[in-house]
Amino acid sequence: MSKILIYILLSIVFLLSSNLSGNSQVLYVGANYHPHDDKNPDKIKKDIELMKAAGFTCVRLGHLAWDSYEPSEGKFDFEWFDLVMDEMNKAGIKVILDIAIRPAPIWLHHKFPSIDIMDASGDVLYPNHRYMEDIGDPNYQYYALRFTEAISKRYANHPALLAFGIDNESGDGRISYSETARQRFIAWLKAKYTNLENLNKAWATQRWSRKLNQFEEVGFPVASHATDVPERMLDFRRFVSDEVNQFLLKVIDKVNINAPQALTNTNAWYYSALKYFDYSQIAYSGKMTREGCGFYPGTTLTTNWGVMNALFGISRIQFESTNPFWCSEFTTMTAVPNAIRKQAYSTLFYGNQMVCGWTWQSMHAGEEQYLEGLIDWDGFPNRKYDEYRKIAAEFKKIEKYFPYQLQAEVGLAFSFPSQIASSYFPEQHDNQLQACFDLFYWRNMDARIVEISRSALNYKILFVPGVAVMDEATASKIRDFVKNGGTVIMTSNSAIVDESGQVFATTRPGRLSDVFGIRIGSYEETEMMNEVSRKSYKGKKLEFTYKGKAIQTESARFDILEPKGAEVIGSLTSLDKDYPIMTVNKYGKGRAIYVGLPAKGEVLNPLLDELIEELGIKKGPEVPSGVMARQIDKNHFLYLNVSGEQKEIPVKGNSRSILFDKDYTGNFKLSPFEPEFIEIK
Repeated sequence: MSKILIYILLSIVFLLSSNLSGNSQVLYVGANYHPHDDKNPDKIKKDIELMKAAGFTCVRLGHLAWDSYEPSEGKFDFEWFDLVMDEMNKAGIKVILDIAIRPAPIWLHHKFPSIDIMDASGDVLYPNHRYMEDIGDPNYQYYALRFTEAISKRYANHPALLAFGIDNESGDGRISYSETARQRFIAWLKAKYTNLENLNKAWATQRWSRKLNQFEEVGFPVASHATDVPERMLDFRRFVSDEVNQFLLKVIDKVNINAPQALTNTNAWYYSALKYFDYSQIAYSGKMTREGCGFYPGTTLTTNWGVMNALFGISRIQFESTNPFWCSEFTTMTAVPNAIRKQAYSTLFYGNQMVCGWTWQSMHAGEEQYLEGLIDWDGFPNRKYDEYRKIAAEFKKIEKYFPYQLQAEVGLAFSFPSQIASSYFPEQHDNQLQACFDLFYWRNMDARIVEISRSALNYKILFVPGVAVMDEATASKIRDFVKNGGTVIMTSNSAIVDESGQVFATTRPGRLSDVFGIRIGSYEETEMMNEVSRKSYKGKKLEFTYKGKAIQTESARFDILEPKGAEVIGSLTSLDKDYPIMTVNKYGKGRAIYVGLPAKGEVLNPLLDELIEELGIKKGPEVPSGVMARQIDKNHFLYLNVSGEQKEIPVKGNSRSILFDKDYTGNFKLSPFEPEFIEIK
């Protein structure tokens, strides 16, 4: 082989790998843009000039706009959009091109009424709002995949293309209860259970005289009160989740065939209350090369709970992916001055690479016509445009050190079936999971959200917060994790039911009682038990005592624990007697800790502090309370003051501010709501 040919081949490999990496040393700043609103070439060019002047490096295009490209069946209109892509390329702005498979066009609903949503009462809903299609419908999927084929082929090799967006907010939208959906559900049940005997057993149909004698008797489980048909509801939501996942994977596969060099991204709001589905299947597949979400912490500058919730959103979408994360939507609206900048920096601590504002222009019409963007309704930039321009300029100074790669030694277990099952409990799984996430937010430490059955569990500590459904595979992974030297911390409402959703008839925590060395019997209601409180407590208030130190907490319920070899290390001490509530049991080379209360910071903090020291888990940088901090690499540190007070940052020796181009000797002051990025000399 000639040297020239070798050089050419190596160059091709380099170019392909560079494109697939998505230029990982770039921090993208941009906006969501909707040129289909008027398709005015002069306005489009003016908008792009403003974007370029602001230092924007990316835009997200095409979402929610299927019929702008296919206005009627089979008649595609891409010529107007070619101009948009070409102009973006001239300006050096990269494009995330959403494949807008939802909402479906009205003409498709008219052609196939089976696509329409039918509510639980049997009423067909007119698609006058977004996400009003039954995505499991075969007719819908045929046309959605045909649209995917057309748009991905046309722009696969366009030089402006950075990534294809795969749907938008897939967990949002109504679930359909139509007859065609019921037939698909029956087919799903036949594939899972094979015969009626297995189905009747899994659904406990002997209860309330609900035995099924043929699959055609299967109906939709519709909750009318808090404890309605839990086994059937769990299967139904698994069915809905499977349909969403299988369809999204079909779209991804179509894109990968047509545009193998393109990245894939999505706004993965899978945890919408309307159609919460199990996104972990896609996250662990590796096919979504850039996980993403809309980052909406609210418009406030001075409070931080919204930022914490939104950062939890990043973590629960990213799972264990080591690829950069993209906030493909980001706050604009009426955000207080400097709030967006503060929020943008906060995402860098969690591996984010993109700040893409929603939206470029305040919209003239439709359901979001009063939602404010970066330019006003008449096309003039406003103060948020200036704030995004500032973010772009600052990110340019530091981008070669990012995106940050998390170095987590702690895993936090997510479980889709447990979220569905925990809807019957006072404390849902998601809330417990976020409480565990918050433990590490406050400590400026990395932690990964994991799906146990899909994870290698390469961690020193594994939190199992309210994982109600304990199947054999998950239990086996936890058992092996502890046996091999890991420390597991399980909280209440865990290992209550088996994979079918039925409460274990064996000793709980189900399938793991020997690992934890306890028996969980019943639970008690705190408000009732406080009638005999020794401290005259009322409501949900409890006193938890850990190693002689009394801590105030609250919980609607608490577990009744019986040690069966485990050591009691914490008790409830405010009721009629002391109740064991925290235990530790040695198992194999590791240990299993059970907490008979929902995950809460005040209960878990003392235990966690001890474990961090004992296990040698790397702590976050030493900073005052109210400061986010990470060591990015050997010599570089990122800080963000999220408080309204000036903070003194401890630094040994000399350092230089890369962000603001100044030198520090020893400690330095960090102003309220300000970032800093330093290099240690």
